Order: sequence, then structure tokens, then C-alpha cells
Amino acid sequence: MIYIYRVLEYYLSRYIKIYDDISQIYSEVETNKIPLNVVSYTTPTGDIPQRVDGVSGLYEGNVFEASPDNRRQIGVFSATLLIFNRVIGTGIFATPGTILQLSGSVGLSLFMWVIGTLIAMAGTAVYLEWGTAIPKNGGEKNYLEYVYQKPKFLATAMYAAYAFLLGWAASNSVVFGQYILNAADVEVGRWNQRGIGLACLSTAFLIHAIALKWGLRLVNLLGIVKLVIIVFIAITGWAALAGHTKIETPHNFHNAFEGTKGSGYSIVMALYNVIWSFIGYSNANYVLSETKNPIRTLKIAAPVAIGSVGVLYMLVNIAYFAAVPKEQMLESGTVVAAAFFGNVFGKQAEKVMSVFVALSAFGNVLSVLFSQGRIVQELGREGVLPFSSLFASNWPFNSPAAGLFEHYIVSAIILLAPPPGDAYNFLLNLISYPLSIINVFVSGGLIYVYLNKTRFPDWNPKIRATLPVTGFFLLSNIYLVVTPYIPPDAGQNVYKSLPYYLHCVVALGLFAMGAIYYTVWAVLMPRLGGYVLVKESVMGSDGWSRSVFTKVPKASADN
Repeated sequence: MIYIYRVLEYYLSRYIKIYDDISQIYSEVETNKIPLNVVSYTTPTGDIPQRVDGVSGLYEGNVFEASPDNRRQIGVFSATLLIFNRVIGTGIFATPGTILQLSGSVGLSLFMWVIGTLIAMAGTAVYLEWGTAIPKNGGEKNYLEYVYQKPKFLATAMYAAYAFLLGWAASNSVVFGQYILNAADVEVGRWNQRGIGLACLSTAFLIHAIALKWGLRLVNLLGIVKLVIIVFIAITGWAALAGHTKIETPHNFHNAFEGTKGSGYSIVMALYNVIWSFIGYSNANYVLSETKNPIRTLKIAAPVAIGSVGVLYMLVNIAYFAAVPKEQMLESGTVVAAAFFGNVFGKQAEKVMSVFVALSAFGNVLSVLFSQGRIVQELGREGVLPFSSLFASNWPFNSPAAGLFEHYIVSAIILLAPPPGDAYNFLLNLISYPLSIINVFVSGGLIYVYLNKTRFPDWNPKIRATLPVTGFFLLSNIYLVVTPYIPPDAGQNVYKSLPYYLHCVVALGLFAMGAIYYTVWAVLMPRLGGYVLVKESVMGSDGWSRSVFTKVPKASADN
């Protein structure tokens, strides 16, 4: 309650200041200090605002960027674990059973993991090129703005709706609750699972909002714990292959492709589950303004993290199939890892493993909140969100508390809303599908840069993804975007009670909301109100720059 009171108090003070600033502008207009013709209006540095496109009512004046060096706390080790922690959440522990169900066979299931690894490595290369070319906070927002410049901020507004309205931290909070209950040998119900998940989410939010450095240290610690768990499972898999299990040794690798399902829907949904387990290869790109020597750090951290994860994922899947019969894996749902430990070490080990997987889920929630809070903050600094000054600030704990709080609220709503049974799969696909759409435009934009070098003379990345790799990533994501609309065969719907296309419709609705917001804010309101929006940069007391849009009356805006 005290935190909410402080946020409301801060917002009220900022609103009063903004109102006073706008009142001063209108006062100066009336006294002819600012002529009615916006083209004659000059910024504090004397620059004349320039119209940014021929569609919106947006102009740019004195625009610059600044960030304090004392916030650069992330080195190679922390960046590697930031990626590692985001990638390894609960996917490798929870999705293999679903992937086996969708693919139908052990052989195709393993092949899905190989394809997913290749897509993730291609994506890592694409984001490495973008990140070394534009080394600042914001990730995809910066890359979309760089290529898709007109209409100005349309791509930003659509991306903002995606980043602002999706609760990335919800899905692993759900699994945290499930594994904690499994460890306690308590029957999993809709509300006890989600209540524990909400506690997990709330704890992660408070840590990152109030204790920034300790939050980063905890991310690092849990990243190391995850690495130990994954390596231990991989090593244990070799013992299981040799027949050292508490049950009769399964023979999953005999006739490995028996039962294969070849429908487009089942393959793409299996790939979604694999890609969900790799989401996070771009995690360090979101915090490059807070990274020491960001280009060098990113060049080392991303390949090391994703390369090691790809190898370990394959070894872990082999370990699962070496110790868990196919039928048991299909029945285990999202607790495959616990079933593995139970078969190898006994029932008590299954409970211990459930605790470790829960810790892995908590580490992922911490990592997701860390990066998503900064994306919201960067969108606030761009000035495109409602109440942008609030989201752009580092008040009151010298952290992006407002951005973290926004993502916490959205994640909590999404955590509690879906019906039982479909919650995890729906949340997983609702994150993966729009990300594939974003990746189509990010990779397509990079190809456009390759083919139009004269239009981007300042393009100077330190790593090149190359055209073939970027093309593979583009085509992979186009496939992932288009194929989910093909109706599944009988019995292959990934949901128990929801329409197979629901996550696609919701995702497209989010982007549409961003486009509608942009049309109203940047096109219709300026025309109907007889003003233009002049973008300028201001320096905050925390040393960060942010953009503000000032309404200036328009008598004639003629460039």
C-alpha cells in the first residue's frame, strides 16, 4: 500500500508539472513568444522541428539520448546468466511430454529439438547483429524503429501493445505453483496452484523493484543452480542408458519413429513448445544501456549461453527417454523431470527434483521481470505510452519500478484468468506466437538493410548474421506464423476446451490495439484538435534522457 501511495503521489506531481509546462507553452503562444506557425517554433537549442512523415501530426525537435555510466553493472558473467536464466525456465522440465504427444514418436520429438536449436542459433545471430549495431536498452523496439520509419512510431505503438499487454512472467509462475505442490505431495487445484504462482510473481517484483543489485545477484545464483541441475540430469541419463533405474528399463529408442504424426498443426505446435524453451536468446539486448562494454559483452555472452543450452537440451531429452517410458511421459504432463528422478532415484528424489524445478521457474520469473520492466521503461522514455513520464522514471528505488509494476499486474491477471487444464499451454502459445510475428519483421528488416545499404550508411555492426542465416530465421518464423491457422486433425488440438486458433486471434488483437492507439493519438487527435506533437528530449534527475511530446497549435505546418 505504501508503494502504491508513493506511485500515485509521484504521478500526481508529474501531472501537475506537465500541466504547468503545457500552460506555459500556450501562454507563450498567446503573447507571440511562439508564433502560431509551428514551423517557426524553435526548441531550446534553436532547432526548427521537422515533420517526420506525411501521415501523422508528429514533429521532431531537439532529440538526444543519455544514460548514466554508474548504471552499467552487467558484465559478461551476469549477461551470460541473464540469458541462461531466461532461456532455462520450466520449458525443458515441462514441455517434453507435450512435444512427444504432438509429434507422436521419440524420433520426431528429438528432431523437433534439433530444428528448434537451429532456429534459436539463427535468432541469436540476428539479434547479435542488431545488438552490436544499436547497443542500448529496448531490444526489438529499437530495431523496428530503425527500419520501419514511416509512419513514424506506428511500429513502436504496435510493439508497445505487445510488450505492455502480455504477461510473460505468468506461465512459469503457474509451473512454480505446480512443482511446489508436487513436492509437498498436495493435490494440484486451480486456485492453490495459482495462489502459489502469484506469491512467486509478487516476490520477484518486490526484489527487483526495491533491491536492484540483490535481484541481479539472485538471478546469477539461480542461473548457476539451473546449470548444475541440467548437467546432473544429462550425466544421470548416461547411467539410465546403462540400465541403472528403479523401474524396468524402457526401450524408447527402438523403432524411434513409430507413431509419428505428420500434420502441419502438430509439427508447428511441437516447435512452439521447443522454441518456448529457447525464448530468451535476446534477453541481454534489452539491457545494453546497463551493460559494461556492451558490444564485447554481448558478443561473448549470447553465443556461450545459447550454444551450451542447445547441447544440454539434447542430452537432457535423451536422459528423459532413457528413464521414462513413453506412456508415462505422455501421462506426466508438465512434471516430466520429476518423473525422471523418481524412476532413477526413487519417490523422495522426485520430490527433491520438484523443488529444484520450482527454483528454476522462480529464476526465470526473476529474469523475465528484469528485462520486461526495462522494455516498458524504454517505451516510456520514447513517450509513446500513456503516462510516459511515470514509466520512464527510476523513482522511488532507483529502479524501473513503474515498468516492473505494470508487468506484474498484467502477468497476475493472465496468471489467474485462463481455465484449468489449458492455462500453461495457452500462456506458452500466447507468448510464442506474437514473438514469431515480431521475429518476422526483425529478420525481414535486417534483410532490407542488407539489400539497401545506401539507405542505411551508418549501419556498422560488429557481428554479421549473414543473409543465408537471416533468411533461414525469417522463413522459419513465417512458417510458425502461418501454419497454426490450419485446423488440427481429430484429437490433436493442444487445448482441452479452447479453440485451436485462440492464441493467434488474441495476439493479432494486441497488435491491432497498438495500431488503433497510434491512429487516434498521432493522426486523428492532432487533426481534430488543430495541433501538432513536437517530440523533444529532456534530461531527468536520474541522468537518463526521455522524450516528451508537446502539443503546439498549428496554423500551418508546411515543411
